Amino acid sequence: MPRAPRAGLILAGFIAGVALQLQQGRLGPGWVYGAMALLGLLALGALWLPRQWPGTGCRKAGAACGLALAVLVAASAAALGFGLTGFRAVQFQATALNPALEGQDIAVTGMVLAMPQRSDEAVRFRLRVESARLKGQPITLPQQLLLGWYAGFGARDASAALTGGDDPSEHALALQRQPQNLRAGERWQMTVRLKAPHGNSNPHGFDYELWLWEQGIQATGYVRAGPRDALPTRLSSGWQHPVERARQAAREAIFARVDNRQLAGVIAALVVGDQNAIERADWDVFRATGVAHLMSISGLHITMFAWLAALLFSRLWRASARFTPRLCLAWPASSAGAVAGLLLAAAYALFSGWGVPAQRTIWMLATVVLLRLSGRQWPWPQVWLLAMAVVVLVDPWALLQAGFWLSFVAVGVLFAAGQPATEAGGSAPLAINSGAAGAGSDWAGGQFGLKFSVLTRLLPQAARKGLSALAAVTREQWTVTLALTPLSLLLFNQVSVVGLLANAVAIPWVTLVVTPLAMLGLAWSPLWDGAAWAIGGLAAMLQWLAGWPFASVSVAAAPLWAAIAGVLGGGLIALRLPWQWRLLGAPLLLPVLLWHPAPVAEGEFELLAADIGQGNAVIVRTASHALLYDTGPRFSRESDAGHRVLVPLLRALGERLDTLVLSHRDTDHTGGAPALLAMQPQAALLASIEDGHELQALRKATRCEAGQRWVWDAVSFEVLHPAAADYGTETRSNAMSCVLRIATARHTALLVGDIEAPQELRLVSGESATRLKADFLLVPHHGSKTSSTAQFLDAVQPRVALAQAGYRNRFGHPVASVAARYAERGIPLLRSSQCGAALWRSLAPDRIDCQRQLGQRYWHHGVEP
Repeated sequence: MPRAPRAGLILAGFIAGVALQLQQGRLGPGWVYGAMALLGLLALGALWLPRQWPGTGCRKAGAACGLALAVLVAASAAALGFGLTGFRAVQFQATALNPALEGQDIAVTGMVLAMPQRSDEAVRFRLRVESARLKGQPITLPQQLLLGWYAGFGARDASAALTGGDDPSEHALALQRQPQNLRAGERWQMTVRLKAPHGNSNPHGFDYELWLWEQGIQATGYVRAGPRDALPTRLSSGWQHPVERARQAAREAIFARVDNRQLAGVIAALVVGDQNAIERADWDVFRATGVAHLMSISGLHITMFAWLAALLFSRLWRASARFTPRLCLAWPASSAGAVAGLLLAAAYALFSGWGVPAQRTIWMLATVVLLRLSGRQWPWPQVWLLAMAVVVLVDPWALLQAGFWLSFVAVGVLFAAGQPATEAGGSAPLAINSGAAGAGSDWAGGQFGLKFSVLTRLLPQAARKGLSALAAVTREQWTVTLALTPLSLLLFNQVSVVGLLANAVAIPWVTLVVTPLAMLGLAWSPLWDGAAWAIGGLAAMLQWLAGWPFASVSVAAAPLWAAIAGVLGGGLIALRLPWQWRLLGAPLLLPVLLWHPAPVAEGEFELLAADIGQGNAVIVRTASHALLYDTGPRFSRESDAGHRVLVPLLRALGERLDTLVLSHRDTDHTGGAPALLAMQPQAALLASIEDGHELQALRKATRCEAGQRWVWDAVSFEVLHPAAADYGTETRSNAMSCVLRIATARHTALLVGDIEAPQELRLVSGESATRLKADFLLVPHHGSKTSSTAQFLDAVQPRVALAQAGYRNRFGHPVASVAARYAERGIPLLRSSQCGAALWRSLAPDRIDCQRQLGQRYWHHGVEP
C-alpha cells in the first residue's frame, strides 16, 4: 500500500477512534486505555515502517488482501485514538471534586485566571486554586474553579449603610462585600461554596457539563460574602496574565467611551471577544438575519480572519517587487502570506481570550501552513484530515462542539471551491494543492463575470485591483455562508431566509469598516465613536430585515442520515461546478428541510417535563396539538428558561404551541414566558395572573377557572382549580395555581403547580375528588413540606411522580418528609436533577424515560438518589 493513502487511512481511523470513545457512558480502568493506545501505536509502526512488507504480498494476493490491510491500518489508528482519549479522560476525572465537599464553606486562596464577566447581578470568574481549608484543615480541590460573586450577599447591609446613620467603617465594610472589580492576575482569599459541574439535560440541548469538562473545570460555585462570612480579601495584584489585563482595560475603555451600551457591547465583542457584552435582543436579531458569525470571535471568525489576512499580506508582498525583487526572491508571496495570516490570527485569538475554540482553530491553521511550507503536495482532503487529526489530538472533545464543525466545514469548502486569489493573479496563501485552481476564473462566471470584467477595464489599475480583491473576498464569504447554511440548520434548527441579503451588506461593512475602526480604536479611542455609528446603521437595517415575515425558518432536528445528506448537499451547491451539477445538491437538502418527528398516536398524549432547574415546564403533545404548562424560572436580566431551554427545545421538536398555561405568577413558573410568547405568536394564553401583570401587555390572558374543558385528538383537558370566585379574594399566589387534568379513555395525568395543603384538601373534598386519580403526578410545589399531604396522595394514587426541582436547590426540594410519604405508598418519585428531561407516555403509563440516562456520557454528573 502506498504511503499517501496509508496516511489518509491513519488520520481517518484516528479521528473515528476518538469519536467512538466519546460515546462511552462510563470510563474503564486507565490501564486498559493505555494498553489499547500502545498496541495501536505498535501496530501502526509495524505497518508503516517496512517498505516491502506487507505491500508487496498484497499486490500479489489481490484486492482482498489490500482491503484487509486497509482495515488493519484504520483499526490500529482507531485503537490509538480511542486509547489516548480514554487515558486522558481517566486522568482528568481523577481530579473531580470530592462529593463530601459540596455545599461546605471552604476558605480558598487563588489567582484570577481570565478577564471576569460582569453583569448587573454578579461577577463570574475563574480561579486557580493555590490552597484550600475546611474548618481549618487543608483539603484538595480541583485546580480550576468557575465562581460567581453575586450582589445578593451583603446587599441589605450596603443599603442600610447608605440610607441609615451607620458608622463609616461599617458602611465601607458593607460595600466591600459587594462584587469587586476583579482583574486577571490578582490573588484573593475568600470563602466559597462549591458543587460538582451540573447542567440541564434536555434533548438536543446545550451540554453545559461537556463545555465545563473541555474548559478544564471540575467544580463551580459562588463566593460567600454575607455578614457572617469572612470578608473576601485581595492579597496582591501581580504581573501575571498581562494579555487578560489588557483585554479588560480595553473593554472598560470601550464602555467608558461609547455611551450606548448595546453598541459598546458589539465593539467589545469584536475587539476582545466578550460575547456576553452583546445583549440578548441583539443576538436574536443577528441570528434571525444570519450574521451572528460576524459579531463574535469564534473559530469560524478566526479562520476567515486568517484567510483574509493571508490574502492581503501576500498581495502586499507581491507588490513589493515594484520597488525591490529581494523579498519575492527570498520567499514566495504565498508562503509569506500564509505565515503572516497564521501569526496575525494567533495574535487576534490571544487578545480575544485564547479560549478553547480559538486554540483549536490556531492548531488547525498551523498544521495547514506548516504542511505548505514543507513543500509537500498533498490532496486537499488529506490536508483537511491532517488538520482535523491534530486538533482532535489536542482537544478530543472538540468533536462534539458546533464551532469545530463550522470551522472545518468552512475550511473544507474553501479548499474544495478553489483559491480565493486566483482571479487577482495569485494562488491562495492557505490553499494546499486543492485541485481547483483556475476553476471559474471569472468572479461570478458566465455573462455577469464578462460584464464585470469589461466595466473594471474602464477604471484605473489601482481601482481595478481593489475591486478585484473585494470581489474575491466577497465571493469567499458568500461561498462559506452558502455552504454553512445547511450545517447551521442542522446544528441550531434555524436558518435565516434573509441571510444572503443581510450578509451581502454586512460582510463587507463589518470586514472593511466596523472591524478596522474597532481595532484601531485601541490606538485612538475616538475611532470607537465611528465604529458605533457604523454598527448603529447596520443594526437598523438588520432590525428591519428581522421584522420581515418568515425572516427565519425553524425546522425539527433531523436524524443523522438526513444531517449527512444535508451537509453534502450544501457543499455540492457551494462548489465551483456547472450549475447542472450544483442542482443535484438540492434533493439532498430536502430530508433536512421537510423532516418532522413521528406524531403521537390519535387518542394518546405525551408529557415532556423539561430540565429547567428550580421551576415547572411541561410540554403536552397530542396527535396534532401542543400545550406548554409553565415556562420555568428567570435566571438573570439576560437569561431565562424560555430563551435558554424551551425555545430551542420546541424548535428541535418541530412543535407549534396551541396554548400556553401559566399556573400562577411566581417567577419560577413564568420566567420564560416572554421568550415563549415572542416565539409562539399563535399560542393562546391561559393563566391565573392578575390583570395588571406585565405579561398581560404581551398577550391578553384568559383566566383558568375550574370547569373549563376542551378536547384535542380524543384527549380531554379539564381545569380543576382555582374556582372563579377565588379571583375576588386576597390569597397567596401558590393557592391560585391552575390544576390541569389530562385524560384519555384509560390513563390520566395531573399537573398541579404549587398548590399547598389547603388547596389539596379542597380538591380531595370537592366535586373533582372522583377525577383526581391519575397515572402521572407532577409533584405539588416541587416537593415542599407544605404540599403532598397524605390525603391528597391517597386520592391521586399515581403510578409515577416527578418533582421538578433544581440540583442542590436552596429550599431542599423535595424535602425528606415528603419523599418518605411517596415511598410509604410505593409511589416511584423521580427528581429532575437526577432524571434530566422526563418523558412520560400514556401508552406506557408505568415508565418515565430520563434524558440523563438515555444520553449518559462519562463527563456527565452522576447524581446520587
